[in-house]
Amino acid sequence: MLISLIKILLFVAIIAALIFGVELLMTEGEGLHLAVANWEFTLGPVQTLVAAALLLLTVWIVLKLLGLLIATLRFLAGDETAITRYFSRNRERRGFKALSEAFTALAAGEGSEAVSRASKAERLLQRPDLTNLIRAQAAEMTGDKTKAMEAYKKLLGDDRTRFVGVRGLMKQKLAEGDTDTALKLAEKAFVLKPRHAETSDTLLQLQAQKSNWKGARKTLGAKLKYGSVPRDLHKRRDAVLALADAEARIAAGDLDMANDEAIEAARLSPALVPAAAMAARAYTAMGKPRNAVKVIKTAWTAEPHPDLAAAFAAIEPSETPAARIKRFGNLLKLKPIHPESKMLLAELEIAAENFPAARKALGDLPETMPNARTLTLMAAIERGEGSDDTTVKAWLAKALTASRGPQWVCENCGHVHGGWTAICDNCDAFDTLSWKEAQKGGAVVDGTGMAMLPLIVGALEDKSEEPEPTAEPTEVEEPEADILDQTATEVEQVKEAEKVAN
Repeated sequence: MLISLIKILLFVAIIAALIFGVELLMTEGEGLHLAVANWEFTLGPVQTLVAAALLLLTVWIVLKLLGLLIATLRFLAGDETAITRYFSRNRERRGFKALSEAFTALAAGEGSEAVSRASKAERLLQRPDLTNLIRAQAAEMTGDKTKAMEAYKKLLGDDRTRFVGVRGLMKQKLAEGDTDTALKLAEKAFVLKPRHAETSDTLLQLQAQKSNWKGARKTLGAKLKYGSVPRDLHKRRDAVLALADAEARIAAGDLDMANDEAIEAARLSPALVPAAAMAARAYTAMGKPRNAVKVIKTAWTAEPHPDLAAAFAAIEPSETPAARIKRFGNLLKLKPIHPESKMLLAELEIAAENFPAARKALGDLPETMPNARTLTLMAAIERGEGSDDTTVKAWLAKALTASRGPQWVCENCGHVHGGWTAICDNCDAFDTLSWKEAQKGGAVVDGTGMAMLPLIVGALEDKSEEPEPTAEPTEVEEPEADILDQTATEVEQVKEAEKVAN
């Protein structure tokens, strides 16, 4: 506001000064006297002003003519002039028009038209950094992978487009299934632009598929540094990578490092069930049962899981069924109404041959959550309480047609896995497995969660070493091991029949 006011005042002052000067010159000036040879001219004030204006106009015209003459000479000599700039601007205008039409054709899905317009734009503009990308994408749209590859390779020669070229070639190799070359290109693209989220995700995925867990953890750390992954997600995925590394080290026989990696995974993500279970087993092997119990309780509080129960049982493998029920009480009270807690307690009571308590612990789960596990537990309870074969087989028949219960299911493709893994066996996606019920019609895979009465079987194996009773058991008093063998046999027979029918 102040600057505008100053400009207005300055303009008014200049106009006032000019008016004052003209008035002074007209009233008091004596004019201008000129003597040329024998001629003498006397100009009045107004005539002097007109003569000065004409002189300035003449000088300006002469300068313009001189500039035109110089420009003509430069044009004849081949230098850039207004004429060449005119033709250049016209060519540039037509080039950008063709480029715009290429973009429009590309967006409309007209690949051939986009290639044609892009070629025209390149001829007019001489800007391959702009046109090669369109030609590559248009070639991909028309299915001409060779031309697309050539266009992407041309982009590698310019620093401004090198990343785009590398990324395009990487996608081409991924589409062809050449993951080895794609991994090298992903590493190069990551060096060029480490902040690019899509490229870093692709690199992480490929490193995980190649079991390069150390490299994948470095990439994940870089993603956290550049802000392309939230801190909580970084911790979980770092735990997943550490756990996968631990499994690889176990397979290689490096148990010490495997234990360290498993414990690190549980520290990074305490609620990650596979990490907690493996860390608990590591602590047990190291003679630190208290640490194992702490890890399992932390994970159980987040989400009860059969793997955690199995790891908790492994802390004291030789205990009696009664002692096991007592020890598990501290774990079960953390989530007493959770279905997994109820099923676990029912299994423990069956192992202790306290079938009424097992029925009470199971509650109404066979009605509210009728899956293979709850219905099989009911079959075992009925047989243990002396029910006839018809009743037991009725429960088993229901178990065969019921849901298999929660399983490790890939969130990306829906594939069901028998156990947890960092990479989906079906779609190679990283960290996509969740513990949930599979959709109807999905594949059925027997895993830890679907194993029929795992804790009971373990307890019965311990009891099998005891001396056999002298009395011949009646049909009602049939040992639980035989019940479970018969149950498993029934299940396998029906499964074989289903396979033959299909």
